[in-house]
Amino acid sequence: MPLTRTQPAAGAEDMETVAPAVDLVLGASACCLACVFTNPLEVVKTRLQLQGELQAPGTYPRPYRGLVASVAAVARADGLCGLQKGLAAGLLYQGLMNGVRFYCYGLACQAGLAQQPGGTVVAGAVAGALGAFVGSPAYLVKTQLQAQTVAAVAVGHQHPHQSIRGAMETIWRQQGLAGLWRGVGGAVPRVTVGSAAQLATFASAKAWVQEQQWLPEDSWLVALAAGMISSVAVVAVMTPFDVVSTRLYNQPVDGAGKGQLYGGLADCLVKIWQQEGPLALYKGLGTGYLRLGPHTILSMLFWDELRKLATRGRHQDT
Repeated sequence: MPLTRTQPAAGAEDMETVAPAVDLVLGASACCLACVFTNPLEVVKTRLQLQGELQAPGTYPRPYRGLVASVAAVARADGLCGLQKGLAAGLLYQGLMNGVRFYCYGLACQAGLAQQPGGTVVAGAVAGALGAFVGSPAYLVKTQLQAQTVAAVAVGHQHPHQSIRGAMETIWRQQGLAGLWRGVGGAVPRVTVGSAAQLATFASAKAWVQEQQWLPEDSWLVALAAGMISSVAVVAVMTPFDVVSTRLYNQPVDGAGKGQLYGGLADCLVKIWQQEGPLALYKGLGTGYLRLGPHTILSMLFWDELRKLATRGRHQDT
């Protein structure tokens, strides 16, 4: 779905009329709204990605098997509220990461980068990397809180955190400032590729849908259709990095704050490949799509609609 050289990226014209600071608020708000709906799937996805960590297939118990059974397992063990474990940390992460990401993307589009060939990919990648770095402590805590459960269905290392604040204080006290950014080496590539795929494919998909004239040009259904197309690309490129990121964030650490299972991104990739097989890099793919797909669709839809409202409101004021 490439754009012609003379066709600006979808949303580029709007980007010129929405200040990057406004995009910061709108992008963060849109993704936080999406997070409320998709966090239960994030809990299940996290458990699936930790299940059988560094064990050969078929040699470990599997309390989580597929989406429906996994949702039921979480609900039985932790109650219905358990499906929203880590929600507050997830909202903090979405606000921080996506606020920075959409702000930086807005700056890039304002500077005209989106009109250049491949510009949306570069802008999305850089914006995603910066956002991932800023939001990494929140993602660290979110992952550890979502992994917590009763011993009968526990997978991965169990961190004894009771709240976001308590987790931050414990990590700071035991591992120092650097401990809050442990695992960032897996988070930055994860969001870099995901952001590049999301923002670039959403822009081109929206333009393509509008060109087909299947839907009214200003309809919210255009953004919905573009988000559905974008979500496929996001999940395809992001899942292996998502698995690695979950493992790096949740692994136990020694007294010096060093991970006891993985030495970093490359070490984690190699160990998963060798001990669990290459398909383990796509653990939780189905649930991951059911989480990342709706999250991408909802966040891009909310973002696009909020930007329309902001643009119309500014025009009315003038």
